[in-house]
Amino acid sequence: MDSIYTGIDLGSNSIKVVVCEKKNNKFNVLAATSTKTKGIKEGAIIDTKMATASVKDAMKTIEEMLGFKIKKVIVAIPPTNCNIDIAHGSCDISDYNEITGNDISNAIMDALKEKEFKDEELVTSIPINFTVDGKEAIKDPKKMHGSKMETKVVFSTTEKEPLYRILEVLKLSGLEAVDIAYTSTGNYYTVKNKKLDELVGAIIDIGETKTNIAIYNKGIQIKNSNIPIGSKNVDKDISYIFKIDLKESKKLKENFAIAVSKNADNTDIVEVTTTENEKKELTQVEVSKVVEARLREILKLAKNEIKNLTNREIRYIIITGGLSEIASFQSIVDDVFGFVAKVCNIATVGVRHNEYSSSLGVIKYFVDKLSLRGKVYNMVEEDEIKDLIEHQESAPTEINENIMSKLAQHFFDN
Repeated sequence: MDSIYTGIDLGSNSIKVVVCEKKNNKFNVLAATSTKTKGIKEGAIIDTKMATASVKDAMKTIEEMLGFKIKKVIVAIPPTNCNIDIAHGSCDISDYNEITGNDISNAIMDALKEKEFKDEELVTSIPINFTVDGKEAIKDPKKMHGSKMETKVVFSTTEKEPLYRILEVLKLSGLEAVDIAYTSTGNYYTVKNKKLDELVGAIIDIGETKTNIAIYNKGIQIKNSNIPIGSKNVDKDISYIFKIDLKESKKLKENFAIAVSKNADNTDIVEVTTTENEKKELTQVEVSKVVEARLREILKLAKNEIKNLTNREIRYIIITGGLSEIASFQSIVDDVFGFVAKVCNIATVGVRHNEYSSSLGVIKYFVDKLSLRGKVYNMVEEDEIKDLIEHQESAPTEINENIMSKLAQHFFDN
């Protein structure tokens, strides 16, 4: 049977949930939602009760779309306190037997066995490559034969307390976190391909209050940094200059402004109400100039941070985050970075908006991790889906018919 996975990203602005079915080596989105966040600031839980209510709201929306409950998730956490290091491990392969996923797991565990994580928790452990009886640079040694296998592992840790707060909120929401990964890891796995896996590059994620810059070498994150500026700063700029509230500013940013003011339409006018209760007309050009100024600042700061993080030649830059969806954003990216940089373009149907790049990507990361270790895992019990199909007549009317047909076909084919 093919498997169903759920990724969740607890952002400061919204909670993003993606449910995918992996069938014939392809990910099919069954449901996705983005709901307003409360109780989370700068990626950290500041109010457990409010954050729990927000997660429950998001899951209720997803479950109404699916028609069954989600109990297990892969959670994307912010790389705010991400520490990255390298470890070496090895294991013996008894009697020159064929290498299995268990041997790979043993070698990785050996690399980490002497590491002490007092105030930190292990988040990711990604093998760079393997060596089998002196044969080096092997990506996946399964089914090879040898007597000894060695590996070099890039591992990352984060502070325990903020992580445990996130896990507590999930538990209170009735969810079990089966794995955790950084949002930056999710971003990479969303765009991952064979070409990028051979290059050095960067991914810029413009969040609500912070912009994350992650450096990748051959598909593995090696550096990470944050600058304390993000999408909310654009809202504040519009609010301050035009004397309107933040909610109205956000609507103008998302639905009216474009990233390059010279491409804006001076005849496109919107009426707003100021904080002094006065009616005011704004042109698209006026609003876009404010947005453009802040976007250029964010991208220039990110560009400088990339230079600070590495002196290696950067072969690609990908920009993601909800703010990257603003019209003409690629044009401003070209102005700041040149043609080495591209706005993220999610190819998976059902999650084409860049706000889903982390929640989709952590699913792909999890599946890739399982595949290397030769394991299979399903987050939804087969009986739950079968029971749903057998009782379609009593299922809620909100269930998406397209999703139902996908799930039905899934079980008829296997």
